Amino acid sequence: MDQLRPSETMETQRLILRRPRPEDAPLIFERYHRDTEASRYLRWRPASAIDQTNAFLQRCQAAWESGETFPLVITLKGDNRPIGMIELRPKGHSVEIAYVLARAYWNRGYVTEAVCTVVDWVLNQPSVYRVWAVCDVENAASARVLEKAGFQREGILRRWSVHPNVSSEPRDCFCYAIIK
Repeated sequence: MDQLRPSETMETQRLILRRPRPEDAPLIFERYHRDTEASRYLRWRPASAIDQTNAFLQRCQAAWESGETFPLVITLKGDNRPIGMIELRPKGHSVEIAYVLARAYWNRGYVTEAVCTVVDWVLNQPSVYRVWAVCDVENAASARVLEKAGFQREGILRRWSVHPNVSSEPRDCFCYAIIK
């Protein structure tokens, strides 16, 4: 969807969401890309070497260029260092979002704030009618983020996604959405 292209920087009350840069690799690796707990319910295994984070950031750049997805690094205002990431995944009239946050920043409302900002932008796009996300049925923290951001739980997607840090088999996920 070429017409859906977010700004490379979005601002919230406490955060700056921005396009990732190659120089972000060391902190992304250190803060969450290698953390087994931060990645527990995600689709990827933690990085074991900085080279994996560098390759990931190259894929982020390629995704931005192609318009396939739009990853944004989450930083605190006044501190340009990454604490997490949120990604927009447009497809047709809908946009899926996904996110990760370094453990040191959990339970402060940062992800909810980032999600609300991204959702507001997405729903202001004339061609988008649905913003949605999934989370593992055991990921109560992520479910709470989505609920606080105004998403409604639509149901359970059985055997939807492999979360390799939990199981090698597809797991059930809650599906959440906001529609207009």
